[in-house]
Amino acid sequence: MDGHLVTMDGNDLDLGPEEVERLLSSSVPFWLDRCSGDESTPEYRLLRDTFRFHPVALEDAEHFGQRPKLDSYEEYALLVVYGPSPEGRLIEVHCFCAQNYLVTVHQHPCPGMAEVLRRMQMGSAQQTSHVMVLYRVVDMLVDGYFPVLATFDDQIDELEDEILKAPTEAQLGQLFDMKRSLIALRKVVTPERDVFATLVAADALPGMTPDYERYFRDVYDHLIRVSDLVDSYRDLMTGALDTHLSTVSNRLNVVMKQLTIIATIFLPLSFLTGFFGQNFGWLVARLGGLSVFLGAGLGLQVLTVIALIVFFRRRGWLTASGTVPSVSSSRRTRLAPRARWLVLHPGHGPMAAAGHNDGRSN
Repeated sequence: MDGHLVTMDGNDLDLGPEEVERLLSSSVPFWLDRCSGDESTPEYRLLRDTFRFHPVALEDAEHFGQRPKLDSYEEYALLVVYGPSPEGRLIEVHCFCAQNYLVTVHQHPCPGMAEVLRRMQMGSAQQTSHVMVLYRVVDMLVDGYFPVLATFDDQIDELEDEILKAPTEAQLGQLFDMKRSLIALRKVVTPERDVFATLVAADALPGMTPDYERYFRDVYDHLIRVSDLVDSYRDLMTGALDTHLSTVSNRLNVVMKQLTIIATIFLPLSFLTGFFGQNFGWLVARLGGLSVFLGAGLGLQVLTVIALIVFFRRRGWLTASGTVPSVSSSRRTRLAPRARWLVLHPGHGPMAAAGHNDGRSN
């Protein structure tokens, strides 16, 4: 079977029904991690026959696609959490937490589980419990959002610079793809935040103590920060989309203005050539000679063009005034992922907290 079975003292055991039965009968705390399968796989039969989980919980672990939630059963609690993988795919993990064991089930491989196992084996038995292992699992999943959002931040900065230089349809498609990804993140981050708000407010997990609860409050705080970052980046992307559309519209207006100026210049020229091109006897008999041709035929048209250009220039119609020309954006200071939240929310920084304490003391 794909996964691992390890006791709280760090011993890695054989992943089989007999070993699990022995641990359950001896009440030895342990952690079982595995990938899911259908009803015909040994992994599914292990959950059904050995742990005897509820059919509803088994159905969720078989099909996945569940909303982040916390369900309480008689002897255990089911916690459904999400986290991003290094490839950017969302990983859904079902955590069955009982009084003496933790079972984590996921559909796709989760590289972070190996790091949790390594940290667990490095710790001592007195410092490790199945509740702390659950904390490390959900903390690993939640912290995975920060690098993803940091990448979003860099991409938004690059898109804003490119849009101001030369907006293209490819940028518009990238904006919609990124916005769709942020919506997908928001669909799991918001309910996950609400789940942990319930978890820290009530004794919903078997084996939870006030000391362990402080760790889960830290995860809840991270989820609040992630949720705020998702909302902030969604607003930034909406602004970038508006900037793209406005820039395209302004550049189109410049082109239309230039074409209108050209058409306006040729309008009096067409009138003059049409007027003098009339075959009336009076005009033909009286307007003749080289001087009349140069003055009335060519000079009048040249003066008309010069007068129109001077008029357009004085009105500012020959420049890009009132539009968005190609510019270079100002340099941005690259920040660590955890510092970006404080930049977007300056009222929550250490200085703001110090000022609040000073005001309270006064």
